Amino acid sequence: MPFHPLMSRRTWLGAAALAAACTGTTAFAQAYPNKPIKIVVPFAAGGATDVLARVLAEKMAVGLGQPMVIDNKPGAAGIIGTDAVAKAAPDGYTLLLGLSNSMLTNQFLYTKLPYSPEKDIAPIYQIAIAPLVLVAHPSVTASTGPELLKYVVANKGKVAYGSYGTGAYPHLAGAYMSLTQNADMSHVAYRGEAPMVQDLLGGQIQIAFASALQAKPHIEAGKLKAIGVSGERRMGTLPNVPSLAEQGLNDEAYRVAGWLAFGAPAGTPPAILERIADEVRKTTQLPDVAQRIAAMGFDVQNSSPALFSAAIAKERPVWERLIKASGAKLD
Repeated sequence: MPFHPLMSRRTWLGAAALAAACTGTTAFAQAYPNKPIKIVVPFAAGGATDVLARVLAEKMAVGLGQPMVIDNKPGAAGIIGTDAVAKAAPDGYTLLLGLSNSMLTNQFLYTKLPYSPEKDIAPIYQIAIAPLVLVAHPSVTASTGPELLKYVVANKGKVAYGSYGTGAYPHLAGAYMSLTQNADMSHVAYRGEAPMVQDLLGGQIQIAFASALQAKPHIEAGKLKAIGVSGERRMGTLPNVPSLAEQGLNDEAYRVAGWLAFGAPAGTPPAILERIADEVRKTTQLPDVAQRIAAMGFDVQNSSPALFSAAIAKERPVWERLIKASGAKLD
């Protein structure tokens, strides 16, 4: 394919790769992979996303026959790492393991997002639905969802809630709670989930939505109080913690849940996307991996590039409404 002087290098690479795939020239995809694959995690090491990436990378490397290297690029609610993938060569050697915020919801939150989730990121595989547990510092006198709503109203302007990035579900849900209850809660954004939980344990913030991976040991030790679980049902790893919906908090904001997924730069050949998806599917179906993911509080999904694209299309309006209702808007 001739290089036109007006074409960018990235556009030319994507067009050339797609043309090769469409014309039946499969040598490129068949040779894949022939060097290490980088998985960009747009959050700090130690959080649930990072742990999941390392579990999957270790197993997938065997099936792909190449090392998979984790590259943590935290900051700005996943934007920094996701943007790095969006601008990478679409050759299958730079992948994203991100959350629903950077791959879907940030487009409704930020007025100056440096990439387009729909145009610049190719969906590969929705690994798991990720409900979170709403936890509180023991100093908070509430023990249930309804009690917490009363507590934040009674302590207007005194409650701080944490998140692992502006625009992530913990931020949106906390902002929604604050606005609907007129509680004037303070939002504290961290560069990852691990530091957020540490500050929650220390009492610097009072409440937060956290993963079971991070919160469960502290709940069992009595250092954190479990208020309820987001999403439609209880977590298998925290069966005694009722969902917020069960407790009467039926607002859409508390019933949705984020997810963890693989993506790639747009223009990556479909054959390579399918190859990666097949390896993810095989890996998540391994008993030890499935058990590990469930222990994190996640619901493993059976996905593909097509199924993941359909899921995004279905969820897009829900998240857009949630962000608008929260009133959150960032530059």
